[in-house]
Amino acid sequence: MVNATTLLGVVLLARHGDRLEFFQDPFTYNPVQTFLTPLGSVQEQQLGIFLRETYLDPTSPTFIQGISADIANVNQLDVRADAGGGGSVILLSVQGLLQGLYPPTTDNNITLANGTAIVAPLGGYQAIPVESVEPNLDISLNSFTSCPNFDNHISEFYASPPFIAEAADAEPFLQQLQPYLGNRSIDFTNMFNIFDFVNVQSVHNATFLAELPSTFAAQAYYYANFHENGVFTDASPDGIGNIGIRTILPSIFTDLTRIANSSDPLKIMLNEISYKPFISLFNVTQATNADPSIAGIVDYASVVALELHAPATPSDEPTVNMRFKNGTTDPSFHDLTLFGETSLPLSQFISQLAPIAVNTTQEWCTVCNQTSLRGCSVFN
Repeated sequence: MVNATTLLGVVLLARHGDRLEFFQDPFTYNPVQTFLTPLGSVQEQQLGIFLRETYLDPTSPTFIQGISADIANVNQLDVRADAGGGGSVILLSVQGLLQGLYPPTTDNNITLANGTAIVAPLGGYQAIPVESVEPNLDISLNSFTSCPNFDNHISEFYASPPFIAEAADAEPFLQQLQPYLGNRSIDFTNMFNIFDFVNVQSVHNATFLAELPSTFAAQAYYYANFHENGVFTDASPDGIGNIGIRTILPSIFTDLTRIANSSDPLKIMLNEISYKPFISLFNVTQATNADPSIAGIVDYASVVALELHAPATPSDEPTVNMRFKNGTTDPSFHDLTLFGETSLPLSQFISQLAPIAVNTTQEWCTVCNQTSLRGCSVFN
């Protein structure tokens, strides 16, 4: 269902595109470097095209009021990308998305004083500034690494009865899968890395794809979803398991408030991130209560849209609703609930989530019990 009122703007959370194998330490989630593939760039461009059709097409019911649709107005856009673990995958992904959102156009030109008309390179390529969010300077988009209390949360989850029971259930499958994994550990704590290997090989290794039993990829995904949902959620909204979204919330509040301000030009805020904050977001907003299928690892090039709609009457305030598209194979947005509601007044959305937000690096250091890394030493 599309809100019939005027759309003022949108805050987007987008996952990067397809990449090569990505190992994460199961007990700290410290990663090794990986690389974006051409497929990943295409997925991101396709996502950008979808977002363009949704928000920049004047005939769309969710066209953003007052936005420059063909030539990017950088004052209306704010783009941030996680430059943390995994190398440049997320930073490069956002470039593909932006090429789809604002494709090259010969209208991107300038006429010089001598009368010469100059079109930007590549047929009018539109260069949109992107803030590279470096983890040692800004904890907001990658707050789950170097966080001792989060590491403790992971270990506690691995020792919990639900985890132990699921590990026992998965063991026969993992024994069957082991011959296809090389020398990779089949301990259930390693389930994300097992799934990631199977997923990457199924996409990029024809021999592996032909030899792998037909149900194994889906089974690995099922168990990885259980694993990651347990790691990146918590029973309490302010629990450390939700840290991945708790540090992003302050910027979401700020950006929605800016969009609501008619004197502020901001229309689209884009955060390019990993899959982890999606899991925490769906948990803290209780979206998974209404749709349990969204709990787990979102696909490459997935996107969440927090839309801000104009008030229905002058005495009301703008409302926020949440929509989700799970990767490029998902053809459309799906409406999600926010605390059981289809939409919330902006002030209520903020007041519901503000108590769990981690607003500064100093707060993060305290919440994580980090005393030396990522800038925390200055607070001791």
